[in-house]
Amino acid sequence: MDQSGDSWLVGAVGLEITAIMALLSYKTVLFTLRTVSCRACGCPQPVQHLLKSYSRDTKFPDGSPPKSQPLNKLAEYSTYCGRTQRCLSAVASSVLRKEQQRPLSRFDFLDMEDVEEIIIKAESSKHLRRFVLNPDLANLIVECLDGDLSENNAVIFECNPGPGVLTRALLNGGAQRVVALERDKQFLPALQSLEKRLNGQFEVVHCDFFRLDPIGRGLVRPPAMLSEKLFNDLGISPVAWTEDIPARVVGIFPQKNERSMIWKLVYAMFERISVFQHGRIEMNMLMSEKEYTKLTAEAGNLKYYQALTALCQIACEIELLHKEPWSSFATNSKNGGCAIPRSSLTNDHLCLVRLTPRRDLFNQTLTAANSSTLVLMLKQCLAKRTAKLINRLESWCPGSGEKLLMQLDLPKDVLTGDVHPEEYKELFEAMEHSQDFSQSWLYDEVLENMNFTVSHI
Repeated sequence: MDQSGDSWLVGAVGLEITAIMALLSYKTVLFTLRTVSCRACGCPQPVQHLLKSYSRDTKFPDGSPPKSQPLNKLAEYSTYCGRTQRCLSAVASSVLRKEQQRPLSRFDFLDMEDVEEIIIKAESSKHLRRFVLNPDLANLIVECLDGDLSENNAVIFECNPGPGVLTRALLNGGAQRVVALERDKQFLPALQSLEKRLNGQFEVVHCDFFRLDPIGRGLVRPPAMLSEKLFNDLGISPVAWTEDIPARVVGIFPQKNERSMIWKLVYAMFERISVFQHGRIEMNMLMSEKEYTKLTAEAGNLKYYQALTALCQIACEIELLHKEPWSSFATNSKNGGCAIPRSSLTNDHLCLVRLTPRRDLFNQTLTAANSSTLVLMLKQCLAKRTAKLINRLESWCPGSGEKLLMQLDLPKDVLTGDVHPEEYKELFEAMEHSQDFSQSWLYDEVLENMNFTVSHI
């Protein structure tokens, strides 16, 4: 850039500083300042990170502004000098020519008063929703997703982004393509406005991820949608199960039917239907601490080791990325409370959990065609975790139980709740290859059971 261009940039920054100083009399602005090096030429660059912006008149549920969440380490900033990239705030960008395009930067901020007005409108929603409003928390979530998002070609689906705080953090983190699936119409205009500025990097769809592929034959209307239509409209082609992750999902499980949603995903994963017919879709979801505790319970924990536990551990690699107190998330609850669900388990946090489908989940024995049988087998075995496994096997095929246990090197008196997930998978494969089970296995009741269960999700 020539000297005149540099002078123009300095003038624009001066306008920005003047505008921000003028705002101080009306708004409270919190920011941090640090010096970094430009990635392109190495020159030192002071970086101002705007953390919050809200009006003095903004009303908060507890009477005080929300506190910033501590970061374990600062997220990586967009650090290019003025010679290579212009990172100006929304205030200064107003002086740019309308036809000029620029990448979204970390200087873009949301007016928290406007955000709260939108959330108040969302109170009419029938379902309790939680929102990420703290930019610190949004940056931390993005950091927990691992690696440089710009180096990952996977599409990122953001479930119900609401006001878009996490959306901006994902885009600023380098995500190449973010698709916002938003169920509530109140949030669509602001998201669509952001979409128009980014030339394909960000797309908005009126859709609820948790209502994809509804049961029934009636007309499917937004926010419900067929996953095949969603992927086709976005131009996302299916890939083989053993290929790299084609898409990543980021969001918060709905509190009201959280466990049912996890069951729905597990069924779809094993049968490779819905979003999983396009490959190994990675789930990065915030779930209650109690559900995470159950999903990661070990064999032998007769209280919390359940069929869903074993199935999730067979199908996925489960990784805890972060734990955050419930109070860090805003809600559309009319009483302004955190609405923390009661539980006998420790349930003080929402857990950011990554569920990555295993490449080796399927083989010549376990396929999408017969996986429903494995699901039903585990549901029956772990319905009573203090029962002996041999008794269950004998009920399916008299005289075969002891032989199968010897084949798997399991003791004759082993309890169903003491058998590990991988041992259940080996047991299923042994039963599939056993001629003793060819006529007496539970195939006849599989379809009826599965249809009943799915219809009640």
